[in-house]
Amino acid sequence: MSSLPPSSPLPSPARQLAQAVQSGALAPQAPAEEALRRIRAAGQLNAVLSEVDPTEQLQAVQQRLNAGETLPLAGVPVILKDNLSLRGSPTTCASRMLESYRPPYTATAVQRLQDAGAVVVGKANLDEFAMGSSNENSAFGPALNPWGEGRVPGGSSGGSAAAIAARLTPLTVGSDTGGSVRQPAALCGVYGFKPTYGRISRSGLVAYASSLDTVAPFALSAADLALTLGVMSGHDPRDAISLNQPADFTGAPLELSGLRVGVVQEGLPGCTSGVAAALDEMRRALGAAGAQVQEVSLPHLKNAVAAYYIVAMAEASSNLSRFDGMHYARRAEEGAGGAVQSMLHTREEFFGAEVQKRIMLGTFILSSGYSDRYYTKALQVRRLIAQEFEEAFRQFDVLLMPTSPFPAFRLGERSGDPLAMYAADVNTVGVNLAGIPALSVPAGFETVDGQRLPVGLQFSARAGDDARLVALAAALEQLGAVQLETPDGYQDFSL
Repeated sequence: MSSLPPSSPLPSPARQLAQAVQSGALAPQAPAEEALRRIRAAGQLNAVLSEVDPTEQLQAVQQRLNAGETLPLAGVPVILKDNLSLRGSPTTCASRMLESYRPPYTATAVQRLQDAGAVVVGKANLDEFAMGSSNENSAFGPALNPWGEGRVPGGSSGGSAAAIAARLTPLTVGSDTGGSVRQPAALCGVYGFKPTYGRISRSGLVAYASSLDTVAPFALSAADLALTLGVMSGHDPRDAISLNQPADFTGAPLELSGLRVGVVQEGLPGCTSGVAAALDEMRRALGAAGAQVQEVSLPHLKNAVAAYYIVAMAEASSNLSRFDGMHYARRAEEGAGGAVQSMLHTREEFFGAEVQKRIMLGTFILSSGYSDRYYTKALQVRRLIAQEFEEAFRQFDVLLMPTSPFPAFRLGERSGDPLAMYAADVNTVGVNLAGIPALSVPAGFETVDGQRLPVGLQFSARAGDDARLVALAAALEQLGAVQLETPDGYQDFSL
């Protein structure tokens, strides 16, 4: 499957850069300057909404290195999805509503990256308020997939996925509410990891659906994934659901012999030929390595998309009620109607169509007489889906299914059909409903209309078993079962 020899893991650009900076072989400012150069050169991707001046961060890194500190991410440039707060820098959520917002604090996950020596150099494009599966809902225009002209990078973390796929930085960070890191990771041919709910603090992440939201990294190797997760994870008293369960991501590659892998039947229908072929090849490779691969059924997973969108829209309606122009964010003129009319005009003028639709549907779902019919029933289905995952993990160590049934689609191809767009999440939302960890692995390519496009496969594990998935990624690299390449016209991040 891969051009790499079976004994050779993938290069780890973040780890290698950090080691070079830590040893003094590379000045801390060199990676940041190179990242900013690449961001400007790749402006056509519209992956990055704003640059971040790294001067103060670099000074802090240099001072700490001079003091003899060991920084696991020393000087590594990072791009953040623009719904993660960074003190004093734009945090727009790709919305006109927050176009001028500058938070007075930094998200916990971001602070932990900086504490480890990482340097934030940009804020990435996304679907407005993380509501979308293609990055076409951004108020500042869509991000583009570097693998195919006119193709979407996926969403909602499309800018972060496109940026790392184009090697603008060796690490990027997004958020995953229903697949918003894993789906674009699959469409852009990189790793995307959705941690156990509560593993990484949500403090400083602008909320979309609070019972589903997770901060989640993109990476170019299992080693970089382990490094980033180890830095960002950990209990945070500022997040009420933050787990106080340590996780060690420094373990050896997972032993594949005897590994019990369940292939989820509900993830098979509707897959394109290239996705099906990648799944078949992964099953073959795992079986040849001694894993026990069998199919398993999760019958209620067919209801996951419906349950997810009911829960997510209801929570979005509540979370976005604060954006009324009265306290912060933009505000429309009051006019003769006073404050109430100003609130109405603010939300109408500065929220995009998709955000308005989800707020209205969520408000309807929670309204008197309809809450039991829709919201309560969705929560019941959510519980059934979580129970089915729990039962499956009594029989299997990990579950396998395609991340997306299809590779990257063209801009506008699905935007006129909401149901077709929501179908892009069919294989990812169940994991969020269950709160379990999942990893999208770059596993092949499919040629569509002459364009060679990446395909991703998703492994999930029981809640809290995040480290197993990272160790599995390392084992798949050694097996040669990961196909991670650089798109034509771009080069690996090295100095």
